[in-house]
Amino acid sequence: MRKLGLDFGDKRIGVAVSDSLGITAQGKGYISRTDLKSDLKIIKNYIKKYSIEEIVVGMPRNMDGSYGSRAQKTQEFINFLKNNLDIPIKTWDERLSSKEAEKVLIKADMSRKKRKEVIDQMAASLILDSYLQAENKEG
Repeated sequence: MRKLGLDFGDKRIGVAVSDSLGITAQGKGYISRTDLKSDLKIIKNYIKKYSIEEIVVGMPRNMDGSYGSRAQKTQEFINFLKNNLDIPIKTWDERLSSKEAEKVLIKADMSRKKRKEVIDQMAASLILDSYLQAENKEG
């Protein structure tokens, strides 16, 4: 079952897609945000192109596990997706995914400009990868 991982942000939505076996995640770029309708159209294109059967959206949490204002915006986005798509949408704890992605990119000696271009898709990959690992442990 192929899954689409999304790292929702104010300016961009990082995108990752799982392989057909649901074992690994690959970054597929990002969506430059304009409005929900446009975001949805692009997400539908990913769903069609990759035969996506489930969406995993990173849910931001505070370090103590509580939800803040960022989580509220993300939940509103998820509700919008649920009202406009006919596939399951799950959330996954994304604490530190962007920080982790940045650490990896810095370690790879990537320039700040280049990091900015790939950090969202890498965060989406980390979110989806973490979800897939947990799911595969259960199964």
